[in-house]
Amino acid sequence: MQTSLHDPARLDMIFDDDHAVANAGLSLVAMLTQTLGIEALANEFIDLGDRAGAARPGRKVLTLVHSMVVGGDCIDDVDVLRCGSTGKVLGHRVMAPSTCGTFLRAFTFGHVRQLDRLFETTLTRAWALGVGPGDKPMTIDLDSTITEVYGKAKGGAAYGYTKVLGHHPLIATRAETGEILHLRQRKGSAGSGRGAKRFAEELITRVRRAGATGALTVRADSGFFSFKLIEALHTKGVRFSITAVQNPVVTRAIAAIPEEAWTPIDYTLGGEAQVAETTYVTGRGPDQREFRLVVRRTRLVDPAQAKLWPDWRHHAFITDRDGDAVALDADHRAHAVVELAIRDWKEGSGANHSPSGHFFANAAWVVLAALAHNLIRWTAAIGLQHEGTVVAKTLRRRLITLPGRLTRRSRRQQLHLPRRWPWRTDFLAATVRLRALPRLC
Repeated sequence: MQTSLHDPARLDMIFDDDHAVANAGLSLVAMLTQTLGIEALANEFIDLGDRAGAARPGRKVLTLVHSMVVGGDCIDDVDVLRCGSTGKVLGHRVMAPSTCGTFLRAFTFGHVRQLDRLFETTLTRAWALGVGPGDKPMTIDLDSTITEVYGKAKGGAAYGYTKVLGHHPLIATRAETGEILHLRQRKGSAGSGRGAKRFAEELITRVRRAGATGALTVRADSGFFSFKLIEALHTKGVRFSITAVQNPVVTRAIAAIPEEAWTPIDYTLGGEAQVAETTYVTGRGPDQREFRLVVRRTRLVDPAQAKLWPDWRHHAFITDRDGDAVALDADHRAHAVVELAIRDWKEGSGANHSPSGHFFANAAWVVLAALAHNLIRWTAAIGLQHEGTVVAKTLRRRLITLPGRLTRRSRRQQLHLPRRWPWRTDFLAATVRLRALPRLC
């Protein structure tokens, strides 16, 4: 039997190429990073005093962020940026993992807030480049998620309702694009709605400062069913739709809806669904409140499946929005897109788990992961002129994690990329558009 000349077993493996670039598409993200002036902002806003790792925070922030952009989910993964000539396409010095770890462990609550200010300013600058909502309506989805930890010696980690050991951050995303607008790290034992009122107030103030001048709508699940949150949104002039907890008042209101009030809507094969509207009244005297209560009920009608759930199941939410109940129900169900944004934020990247034993180091880590998440989306929105949500995994595969080789010719550096790359046209078009952006620093 003749052995193939292309037999992988006959390859000699030699790690000796100083010109190789592990993730050549980082050059696209680095162009946007420089345009936004993130390194200078970090040097201006983050002041760790005389703590270890305090010098030049901008380099460390960008090292961690660029590592997460290519899928790094732990501090040691920043080493991929130091191989070959990868660091030369980034526009900043790449720091060692031990240096980045020392930097993160120096954070306190106040330093995380400094990093939060950096995140807001970056969002404002990105929206100024044309990816913001401007005066158009914007829908914001509130949710919480679990960032898992491995090992017991993790500050703030605890078992919550999911029975998973980790932290439980609050997160707000922009429904139209999947961008993360605000993030707050919390202990793993925190309930879904803990701190939601203050979080929402900061969120609305932030997006207004960033340039969102149109109508705002907040959607949330039953974990955020709180009149304090509703009052805060009302004070800020923000409309809402929040899933109602099935308490006795809600249950009685649903039971009082007459049969003729139910409107059929499309549902899965073998089932049926209907929507109706009533009023939810709570409190007494001057504290009495009245809201629209939109209810969707579903059941299975297929004989084989109906035995499992023969009765109607009800899903209700309260809202102050105008419009038809059927349309409002469809829009409220679209709140599920927040799970796609969280999946993208976590999948194969920095938010996959909390790497440090220090709570505030992990609080800084998730903010940096959110910044990396947004940079991927802004690169697609500006470079590809892509409207709507994008899947980070797809962008990594097509535009970011392709191999390259850096050479020098006629006093110019050249980045050589694979011949016949399927997405060559998109890559070159994104390069042209990102180079044309005005520097904001």
